[in-house]
Amino acid sequence: MTALAPVAALLVSTALLLTGNGVQITLLPVRGELEAFSNVDLGALGSAYFVGFALGCLWGPHGLRRVGHVRVFLSMAAVASATPLLHALFVEPAPWWLLRGLSGFCFAVLYVVIESWLNDQSSSESRGMVLSAYMFIQLTVITAGQMTLVLYDPQSFELFLVAAVLVSFAAVPVGFTRATTPAPVQATRVRLLRLYRVSPVGFMGCLAVGLANGSFWALGPVYAERIGLDVEGIALFMSAVVIGGALGQWPLGLLSDRTDRRFVVLGICAGAVATAGMLAHGAQDQRLLLGMGALFGFFAFPLYGVAIAHTNDHVAREDFVEASSGLLLVFAGGAVLGPLAASALMGSGVLGAGALFLFTAAVHGVLAAFTCWRLTRRAAAPMEDRGHFAEALQAAQTVSTVFEVPEGDGPAEEPTVRRDAT
Repeated sequence: MTALAPVAALLVSTALLLTGNGVQITLLPVRGELEAFSNVDLGALGSAYFVGFALGCLWGPHGLRRVGHVRVFLSMAAVASATPLLHALFVEPAPWWLLRGLSGFCFAVLYVVIESWLNDQSSSESRGMVLSAYMFIQLTVITAGQMTLVLYDPQSFELFLVAAVLVSFAAVPVGFTRATTPAPVQATRVRLLRLYRVSPVGFMGCLAVGLANGSFWALGPVYAERIGLDVEGIALFMSAVVIGGALGQWPLGLLSDRTDRRFVVLGICAGAVATAGMLAHGAQDQRLLLGMGALFGFFAFPLYGVAIAHTNDHVAREDFVEASSGLLLVFAGGAVLGPLAASALMGSGVLGAGALFLFTAAVHGVLAAFTCWRLTRRAAAPMEDRGHFAEALQAAQTVSTVFEVPEGDGPAEEPTVRRDAT
């Protein structure tokens, strides 16, 4: 616990911040569906968030260099707390797109602040504990935020107010902390073509995660509502997928440490295709549906970490930051396009709500075919040259690999870490 003391205030702020974001993740698609937004409107809502998120990742270091971590955090928290209230005031697609993009921008910058701060305040010995606590907070509070949907009617003002209050309160612990703030972060280069040449499967894996998981975050609540789940059922379904994803990280990641990671990618794709296919047909029994959702998360969510680990097997340690930065932006690009494509399929009138998971199944199927082809083109990296999934899991959870953190207590060659795009 001593290791967490210097960042305790920051972790409390993080918990409040992500709980507020968890409320919005489920609330906005559900409310949009109740307001008769079209499928394209709902898909654009998810895409707008990731457009803002990518821009926030790019702008973050400039803001930190100009005014420092605390001022940037307080400013972004203030804007992020206003967006849910504005959503409630202007219930129209176009304003919601702009507001959701603004929210994505704010949260990306906030993640940059949080994660660079955590890295700066952690030594080599304590970094694992600090990041584990951070990841645990992410998984639990986002789920808790989604479950608040059962407290009030999504068509009322209260849930928007809850989200705004939680994000507002997140500014208080950071505003009053006496902990040392980090030195400014510095931008790192991103060369996407070079990244693809270094690791085609890692590159395409991250693109597939953006397409599939970005679609799920944007349209998963819409799918659940259209197959007949009530508000409580929608919250349970989204939470089941998140919990399943958390449970799948370590076993699949550790398996990838013991074999050619591309075989694990193939297994993940096979599991995601099978479970997505089942979800596309739905289920009459809610418990069965929740189980299928958890299985889908178990396979689909760990793919990003495995893809990063596979990429890191083929780059020098000093290039980890650049590689993870590029993969983050590839993911964000997929997450912009995926919801638009999936929403168009859902509105086709032929496939219906299940088109969301047919789309994700197709994405994973294409990745599986591409991976099979790459197995014929390159041998696996030697075991002695490979890293561990734990490093990649840290990179897969956070956004700060877009930036280099100045050397602190840990070794200079250690990579910084990055968050997953709820």
